[in-house]
Amino acid sequence: MASSPRVVAELGRPETPDETAARKAASSHAYRSSQTMRNLLVALLVTLAVVLIVVLGVPRGAYDEQGEIDVAASAQAAAGSTGTELLIPEVPDSWRANSARMEGAMWRVVYAPSEEPEFIRVAQLIAADAPAASRLLGGATPTGTVTIDGIEWDEFTVTASDDNVSYAIATPAGSDTIVIYGSAPADTAATAAAGVADQIRELREENQ
Repeated sequence: MASSPRVVAELGRPETPDETAARKAASSHAYRSSQTMRNLLVALLVTLAVVLIVVLGVPRGAYDEQGEIDVAASAQAAAGSTGTELLIPEVPDSWRANSARMEGAMWRVVYAPSEEPEFIRVAQLIAADAPAASRLLGGATPTGTVTIDGIEWDEFTVTASDDNVSYAIATPAGSDTIVIYGSAPADTAATAAAGVADQIRELREENQ
């Protein structure tokens, strides 16, 4: 037996075929719209989850610091190519050696003497002429002298430097020239100078 047309409360009468078709079409459209929105939300949540995993999974923070440089081992390895004894500064244990290597005809050790953003370099210019220290310091000329542990050093106040050098001292050591320079203050340079004083005397005696 055929069912009688459904009475729609809002109309107070049965739907016409056209009204039924329109209702079903609207219902279908609403369903598809809800599915599209649901799919967008799911895709967004998946994307956010992937981003979160990437952010949490990638190591962050400060870069790993370079390991402590063994200055003595580096000097021993480089000495064979120079024909001279290379300086191994005796400095406080708190000083961190960031570099120790030959750079052309120069043996250079770079220290970070404190937690402050400052540095001090101990450079040994192999078989250097008299103006070598001035050239290394960008043309700076001595402003005086200072004696440290019995050794006289030329003193430089550097006013124009591309690498933040503000103070330097230099002295001959046989055929070489020793330059201690950096952004650290004069007393830090004096500590480094005292740490190479005996080796400078030995180099001078060998070249007498």
